[in-house]
Amino acid sequence: MQTEPTGYLAAAKAGMDEKTARKYTRAGKLPSELTIEHTWRTRTDPFEAHWEEVREKLSDNPGFEAKTLFEDLQRRFPDTFQDGQLRTLQRRVKRWRALEGPSKETFFPQLHRPGELAQSDYTHMGKLGITIGKQPFDHLIYHFVLTYSNWETGSICYSESFESLSEGLQAALWELGGVPQTHQTDRLTAAVHNALHQEEFTQRYQALLRHYGLTGRKSQAASPNENGDVEQRNHRLKKAVQQALLLRGSFDFDTIEQYRLFLDNLFARLNRGRRERFLEEQRVLRSLPERRLESCTRLEATVSGASTIRVNNNVYSVESRLIGETMQIRLFADHLDVYYAQKRVDTLPRLRGKCRHLINYRHVIDQLQRKPGAFENYRYREEMFPGSCFRLAYDELMERHTQQVAAREYLKILAMAAKESEAGVAAALAELCGRQPVTAEAVEMLVRTQQLSTPVTDVGIATVDLANYDRLLSMDEVTYAN
Repeated sequence: MQTEPTGYLAAAKAGMDEKTARKYTRAGKLPSELTIEHTWRTRTDPFEAHWEEVREKLSDNPGFEAKTLFEDLQRRFPDTFQDGQLRTLQRRVKRWRALEGPSKETFFPQLHRPGELAQSDYTHMGKLGITIGKQPFDHLIYHFVLTYSNWETGSICYSESFESLSEGLQAALWELGGVPQTHQTDRLTAAVHNALHQEEFTQRYQALLRHYGLTGRKSQAASPNENGDVEQRNHRLKKAVQQALLLRGSFDFDTIEQYRLFLDNLFARLNRGRRERFLEEQRVLRSLPERRLESCTRLEATVSGASTIRVNNNVYSVESRLIGETMQIRLFADHLDVYYAQKRVDTLPRLRGKCRHLINYRHVIDQLQRKPGAFENYRYREEMFPGSCFRLAYDELMERHTQQVAAREYLKILAMAAKESEAGVAAALAELCGRQPVTAEAVEMLVRTQQLSTPVTDVGIATVDLANYDRLLSMDEVTYAN
């Protein structure tokens, strides 16, 4: 019903021309009712004659791409189809997939409740180009996320071992200040048995869950979407780290501790916007136990005649006086402690991977000096060169002496580095190589000279003339008087 006195006013209020308004008034229909649906083609379909063949191929194998089918038609029917017609076939295949194709994987949003579920995962950070002291730092981050509030934290680690899982999970829980009901991971070999095993989780992981009263849950095989919250946060965390590094102006850190502090500050900033929901979670979290579990694996290893121990398929050297003794090993995520008779005798960095070795020349130099003939073909001989200058010195000795004499002289130099100062010996070798013959005697003389020529510098302090202050005070008095 028209409520305005004239058609002109009604058309103006409706935002249309008066002639257009009269057209709709005469028709007695709304504009949407007068629209005719466009169902006819404006040009001939070039694939009409071959569409059934294409459709049959798609039905048999929905994985076919339109471009593959188009190139097949071009080969079988030369000069019939032009390259510019590919888009037409792509549109038709797209419509077929939507109307007749197979169903697509559907993701079902989950309802999250405060304090109910935490997810964790490892994410590789190597591609970001982070360096420590200008050296590439290949590492992972153990990433922990509460699915309700998206509160997150993480810790640096080097492998997906049980030790890094235990250390990372416990550090996250103690930073959180409470324990959620359930902890979910993907199918980590450090936590989850394979499908044929009777037990779902490994014995050590079950013990960790019991200590904190956690219920364990794992994602199904080839179903990363089941751990979707932390998987999505992995992507966003790496992006946030990259942006923060760009803002910082450098991807290099002096120490790992400096990098760890950078990550802690980043997590704190990311969590600020989640405070309200995080407080809801904190109110329903369960209490932490009285203490943490030890995040290490205890092993035993007997020192071989080569003064080495084998731990997790890697070889480490120890003092030769321990040959034949059984050592107690505490294997942590990034290092291992070596104990003998309840006393810690060494701490060694943990090697990554398998079939690697870490040999300290200080552990075997005494015995090598007694058996210099073993040096030339020693399996770990390359570890006996702690720096490039040591290698250059040995090569120079080999040029001037027989192998046995060169080995004996070099081992004297290496023993000096072990007992006196590796840096001092390296500096002496750098001065000698290429300038004068390298001998153990010459190196020893230079090392002693360097030690004597670097006394503590005396600092001279000039005597203060107090009369200068008296003159300044008298000048101030004159100024104020004026």
